Amino acid sequence: MDSVKESSRHTPSEHGLLSQTFRIKQLKKLGVKLDNWNYVVALAGNPNTGKSTVFNSLTGLRQHTGNWPGKTVNRAEGGYSFNEKSYKLVDLPGTYSLLSTSEDEEIARNFILFGQPDVTLVVADATRLERNLNLVLQILEITSNVVLCLNLMDEARRKGIRIDTRKLEKRLGIPVIATTARYGDGIQDVLEAVENIANGEWKPETNLKITVPEELEDSLASLEKDLSGLYPNLPNTRWIALRLLEGDEQIINALQNDEFDDLMKTFKQEPLNLRQELDEINRQGV
Repeated sequence: MDSVKESSRHTPSEHGLLSQTFRIKQLKKLGVKLDNWNYVVALAGNPNTGKSTVFNSLTGLRQHTGNWPGKTVNRAEGGYSFNEKSYKLVDLPGTYSLLSTSEDEEIARNFILFGQPDVTLVVADATRLERNLNLVLQILEITSNVVLCLNLMDEARRKGIRIDTRKLEKRLGIPVIATTARYGDGIQDVLEAVENIANGEWKPETNLKITVPEELEDSLASLEKDLSGLYPNLPNTRWIALRLLEGDEQIINALQNDEFDDLMKTFKQEPLNLRQELDEINRQGV
């Protein structure tokens, strides 16, 4: 990636923070005002990629903190409004993978899989793109509703690293945005990309799919069918079936203990039902 040209479409503004403030005037930082929302966005990424800076840029430097249900790991939530739609932003623990070898990885994976956020915004370090792409690819195995935020582009340029975001976007089939979040550069593009994925204007075209030996396909298909019969609302049964075949202890335990429905209830974030809210307001005569 180091030798290819960076796309001008996502080149950060040279006019600094003042121009960015003007460009993102449609953004309203809601802080912790999270009573209602239209879309849920999961914020994922490796540690030390500037994920918290992106979170603060969108929500207004305030976090609603607490612990995940039954866990000691801290969680942070915030909100923002863009183009008259409200977004709940859930900052997931920083992880290098979703293999569920730690509590952080388990939470990040369960939220993306069972919580089914409308969009998963992955923040990657542009200076260490190859290492960061491991997590991106694992997330794409679960969901295609992904926006890749290539952060720390200022540091990448200082190191002589140039990234062809158009080519990477084409290969992954998802929006790829170059940013320097600490100066606000690229945040406008991030907001627009998240909006387009959330409302369906951008249909991800990723062709990434886990392949298995032909002799396992029948077993995989049978296992998928059984999972769908037991849990009709279970997302991505192929991914879960693959984890079962690979001996994933967390997924095996969840199946043995009949925990899938509980996990979906725990991590699912219900979106705002505008019609229901209007009916309630009319009923109360407000």
